[in-house]
Amino acid sequence: MRRFNGVRAAALAAAVLAACLTAAPAAQAHGRRPPLGIENCTATACHFDVPPGDYDVTVRLGGAAASGTSIGGETRRSLLPETSVAAGRHVTRGFTVNVRTPEGEPTGPDGTPGLDLTIGGPAPALAGIRVTPASRHTRQIFLVGDSTVCDQPADPYSGWGQQLPQYLRKGVAVANYADSGESTVTYLQNPQLWGTVQPLIRPGDLVLIQLAHNDKTTDEATYRANLETLVAGVREKGGRPVLVTPIVRRWFNADGTLNNDIALLVNGLGVNHPEVIRSVAAAEDVPLIDLTAKTKALVESLGVEGSKALYLYNEKKDNTHTSAYGATVYAGLVRDELLAQHLVPRGTVRAE
Repeated sequence: MRRFNGVRAAALAAAVLAACLTAAPAAQAHGRRPPLGIENCTATACHFDVPPGDYDVTVRLGGAAASGTSIGGETRRSLLPETSVAAGRHVTRGFTVNVRTPEGEPTGPDGTPGLDLTIGGPAPALAGIRVTPASRHTRQIFLVGDSTVCDQPADPYSGWGQQLPQYLRKGVAVANYADSGESTVTYLQNPQLWGTVQPLIRPGDLVLIQLAHNDKTTDEATYRANLETLVAGVREKGGRPVLVTPIVRRWFNADGTLNNDIALLVNGLGVNHPEVIRSVAAAEDVPLIDLTAKTKALVESLGVEGSKALYLYNEKKDNTHTSAYGATVYAGLVRDELLAQHLVPRGTVRAE
């Protein structure tokens, strides 16, 4: 009898283990829907009927012929850079995407419910896809900013926050709450902006703050106080604030430098926005991404002609807003600083 019970117990244990290995993933075990897959896709797009939240997306790329595939989503976000696969081969890549309403700028239209992805690249080949709710431990990077950061709704405009997700792997979600035309004053006042973002911040979340371009009439004391309010509000929720100095305007001096108030975001009252941000970061012991210094060095190195492609000079005679190319380059600078300052784990960053 004892031997018989042992055999039955072993068989039962094996059956339980097999069931666990073949059962639906954790999301389904908790009462959620099973993983969504390629049946929701055409050759060029996918739509997944999911509620707002963060979602892990795993894609299998490649096929019989050589391929090159990139993936975007929602309001023109870049989620996966172009990935080349040799003929007859497949590769697997993953990313996490934030689905929200409104899906783009917080004061913009609601957009399309659910998760929408676009399949692009010179020779796209999507062989498989799996979408599941992200773990509650997923790291979030919130972006607080203006039109140079936001998810721009239409070509040829693009904010660097719109391009940042392509540099991050599965496990980190970018929640871009930047909005065109906002200053530190208006961002704090509008319930669709800071009043919406702050309650969403969880302990450990990063909040990158770049507001300056529209503080044209904000005096220094108010500007400083507003930055301090944002920093305190992030910390109140257990988040980690990161202050970001603004990207430069492409406004050259005759000698080929950008050493002037227009380029370096000094407003009409003489408030030097980058310097105030640096000062607040030092006083509040907040990490600083000096995007002003980095973009200044890059634009000056490219020169008057070479730097035009970063901005919308050719298309719009616009020396403030970036092209998709420029936004991607500037997002890469942010990625580099996130790594250099150990603000995100190296394994969560896509370096290629």
